[in-house]
Amino acid sequence: MTHPLLMDVDTGIDDALALLLAVRSPELELIGVGTVAGNVDPQLAATNTLRVLEVAGANDVPVAIGAAAPLLEPWADVGWIHGEDGMGNTAQPTPTGAPSAEGAVHQLLRLSHEHAGRLVIVAIGPLTNLALALRLDPTVAARIGRLVIMGGSVRDGGNRGAWTEANIGVDPEAAAIVFDAPVARTMVGLDVTMQTRIDDADVAMFAASGDPAAELAAAILPHYLDVYEATSGIRACAMHDPLAVAVAARPSLVGTRRLPLRVETAGRFTRGMTVVDQRGPRAARDDPDAPTTDVALTVDTEAFLALLRSRLTSGPPGAVRGIEAP
Repeated sequence: MTHPLLMDVDTGIDDALALLLAVRSPELELIGVGTVAGNVDPQLAATNTLRVLEVAGANDVPVAIGAAAPLLEPWADVGWIHGEDGMGNTAQPTPTGAPSAEGAVHQLLRLSHEHAGRLVIVAIGPLTNLALALRLDPTVAARIGRLVIMGGSVRDGGNRGAWTEANIGVDPEAAAIVFDAPVARTMVGLDVTMQTRIDDADVAMFAASGDPAAELAAAILPHYLDVYEATSGIRACAMHDPLAVAVAARPSLVGTRRLPLRVETAGRFTRGMTVVDQRGPRAARDDPDAPTTDVALTVDTEAFLALLRSRLTSGPPGAVRGIEAP
């Protein structure tokens, strides 16, 4: 069965690979993309998204521009991580398409009606658009089939602060709204994404594949590898966002536990932390009304990376949708 997929993105480097994987996944039908301020501003994210979809042969997918800032705080980009252009400073050609006239929040609400109960949303940026949709129409929660969130951390600490992951930390208030909502959701956080790393050998393989999707990946990944090498001493970068798409396509790639989860919005040192309560019966007794989330705690790294490599290199030029996949 193919599931209708809406992606919410802040298209930088790993978002681009996630979009390519989404188009190449026969389990999913990408029917829309919304952009949000995160890695880059939402206008640039839309340009990058259109470029990626054009390379993937998915020009028909509408791209809607969303929130330009978090709910409460000012927004600042992270160009040093993804490049000033969000694509590793590779000066990608201007896409031929243009963003939709419809905003990302209204696109989400419309698609939730058109695909009620079946719509899968993969959110791989800050959760501002989703929070605004829930504020505007709380009944949307009942129409979302499944929500996969790339964000948060349980045991591995943060990448924006000691315990704050970047997507959640950019807009903690929005994240709190989304994690409190009655939506079936899976959190794909740093505990699993940091185990899914690729390196220069993958870049060389993508570059030599002759596949336009893989060649785009090869062009933009070196900057990301440079950043990881400079910050961690290891020249290998995590596939945060592609893992979230892979989980939407193949949930068995991760092992999850349904756990109480709240987002900290007031802590001096823990603002944006995903507070996951693993105490079992005591958690239920102390906070019986806590919302729960399926939290990814383990990942089949080899299976995921094999899937990513295969799907980004398995289509001859122009053959993208409906490919045979492993």
